[in-house]
Amino acid sequence: MKKTIFLGVLLFALSGCFNSGTVTTDEIKAVKIDQTYHTVIEQNLSTVDTNKTLEEQIGTMLMVGFTGTEAPPSSQICQDIRNYRLGGVILFDVNPTNKLLPKNFVDKEQVTQLTQQLQACSKDGKLLIAVDQEGGKVQRLKSKYGFYGDFPKAQQVRCMADAKVESVYNQMAEELASVGINYNLAPVVDMAVNPKNYIIYQLERSFGSNLDEVVKYSGIFVEAMRQHHIITALKHFPGHGSSLGDTHKGFVDVTNLWKKTEIKPYKGLMVEDKVDTVMVAHVFNEKLDDQYPATLSKKTINGLLRGELDYDGVVITDDLQMGAIANKYGLNNTLKLAINAGNDILLFGNQLSTQSMVTTQELVESIKAMVESGEIDQTTIAQSNERIEKLKKRL
Repeated sequence: MKKTIFLGVLLFALSGCFNSGTVTTDEIKAVKIDQTYHTVIEQNLSTVDTNKTLEEQIGTMLMVGFTGTEAPPSSQICQDIRNYRLGGVILFDVNPTNKLLPKNFVDKEQVTQLTQQLQACSKDGKLLIAVDQEGGKVQRLKSKYGFYGDFPKAQQVRCMADAKVESVYNQMAEELASVGINYNLAPVVDMAVNPKNYIIYQLERSFGSNLDEVVKYSGIFVEAMRQHHIITALKHFPGHGSSLGDTHKGFVDVTNLWKKTEIKPYKGLMVEDKVDTVMVAHVFNEKLDDQYPATLSKKTINGLLRGELDYDGVVITDDLQMGAIANKYGLNNTLKLAINAGNDILLFGNQLSTQSMVTTQELVESIKAMVESGEIDQTTIAQSNERIEKLKKRL
């Protein structure tokens, strides 16, 4: 018996998930689950496209933002998609370089043509084309571009009859699909647990503080998107609803505010098989990892999300150019930590400032150099490709 417990503790420590204090039976079980999961992944690596070069495998893990209302074969974004098998792009309406000019949106016809051009650049016709379309304050498809543009905030949805909620989100999904967008970085499943929280609570982006309601309305959202072949991303793991700060601007510590109940919506939606992908937040929580924010934390992603919650799907970062990351970590360190933590898709929106913009080539070459130096295991890259290719089969 003592040997068994000792071995469990040793395995837990070696996994990078060791915390000071007593190691519980549940924690040892989580490690065993995590090990079993990775064994299964390694057995399935044979399904990854073996014709991909290392650069293409790395490119598959990237989602980038770009400036342009069209994407002809000669454009840089088209070349990046073609040459690196870029996993995805994210579209924005506001141009950070010149707010008088469009970034990616002019009108419906133009957006449709843009997405068709982008898909034509890809080898499989399954490029992930993403937007943030929650409703309320966060909806990129605005009425000034000819879209509906008046979808309700999550908080308002709670006051509607279920049939109306289904109608609203079906309308949203139909509009996204009509212009070729196949990845909605929503819904927000953060719980409204802190009235002083601006970014979630005060903007009414949460479905509430009641777990059952958050799961219910998020589930309706996900189902509506799926009916139109749109992938979703539950956000922001492991919970942004208790925070006081905004990770767009800088470091946000939720150690003394965060409660474990904030991860329950993820588990509830997993039980209902309503999880396509999970987006990880940049919040720092010493109780989960005393060194790194969630996005860069192996303990949070491979330990808590994949191990304890038994999640085996795609994990996408929040924008790695947000202040919480960009102000504290250099690009190479961010890339290394994010990949080694268990993220599959690294999001670089090229949206928040002109100083932080980065090219796809720079990202690929930086990651490739770290694979060659042994700082990143190529098996980790292959595992992420396996998850991403499995996800794309839903499109």
